[in-house]
Amino acid sequence: MLRKEFMSPTKGPMSLREVFADILEYVSAEPEMNYRLIIGSDSQPREEHICFVSAIIVHRQGKGARYYYSKRYQNKFFSLRQRIFYEASLSLDVASRLTALLADSGHGDLNIEIHLDVGKVGETKELIREIVGMVTGSGFEARIKPDSYGASKVADKYTK
Repeated sequence: MLRKEFMSPTKGPMSLREVFADILEYVSAEPEMNYRLIIGSDSQPREEHICFVSAIIVHRQGKGARYYYSKRYQNKFFSLRQRIFYEASLSLDVASRLTALLADSGHGDLNIEIHLDVGKVGETKELIREIVGMVTGSGFEARIKPDSYGASKVADKYTK
């Protein structure tokens, strides 16, 4: 049985393969549209643990989007730097697994971009170069705040 790692707000628990099939169905419904496949992660420290959320968003440009998210908890506490790197590594993990599914199914034309929870304002500005380098060095396009809504809006919503 496939592990139901992701949650869809409309379809409930889904495996990554089910998410992938749903994305392909969504894209094939209006193939003439332009699509962006976005992955972003965010975290929220709490007293007893840290909540990490990774989101997959398929954006039909000009006509909405669908998204799926995965939530996990860590009891170990991280510094801000460690948390940001861990968020990026979670996004890279999902992106690499999706890339493999895209390649295997002949849909390599859907490029994945990773939205990072770092920006030029605030505590994370010192980390931008390293985190963006980590993502682009892995072959993915990187977006930072204010253009990283996959992390700062979608994933953030489920860390609360």
